[in-house]
Amino acid sequence: MRKPVLIAAIAALFASSPAIAQPAGESGTAWPVRIFFDWDKPELTSDAKATLDGLASHFNEFAGSLLLLAGHSDRSGPAAANIVSARRRAEAARDYLISKGVPPGAMKILSFGEGRPLVQKEDGVREVQNRRVEITLQ
Repeated sequence: MRKPVLIAAIAALFASSPAIAQPAGESGTAWPVRIFFDWDKPELTSDAKATLDGLASHFNEFAGSLLLLAGHSDRSGPAAANIVSARRRAEAARDYLISKGVPPGAMKILSFGEGRPLVQKEDGVREVQNRRVEITLQ
C-alpha cells in the first residue's frame, strides 16, 4: 500500500476522535496526530492512550514507515525546563507505542519546548493545546 493511501486510512480511522487533528495539507502529505497533556505532567491521559492504541494497531499493518514524535510545551515555565518537559512527553508516547508493538527503530523523538505553539500566549500562561506531542508519519 502506498503512503498516501496509508495516510488517508489513518486519517479516516481517527477522524471522529477529539484528540486527533485532521490531516494537514494535501493528501499524501505527512500530517500530525496530536495528543495533549496535563500541566507539568508527562503522563499519558486516557484519551492519549486511546489515540496511541489506534495508531499502533494501524501502524503495525504497514512496515517501513517512520513515526516522528515531536514534544511541545506551553510557556508556563523556564524555556530550558520546557524543552526537557516536551522531550519527556514524547518519550512517554514512544514508550507506550513500544509497549503496543511499534518497533523502537520506527520512531524518532524531537523536542521543541515552547518554540512552536499552536496557540500564542504570553510568557507564563498555561495552554493545554501547546502541551502536546505531534506525531507524523514519514
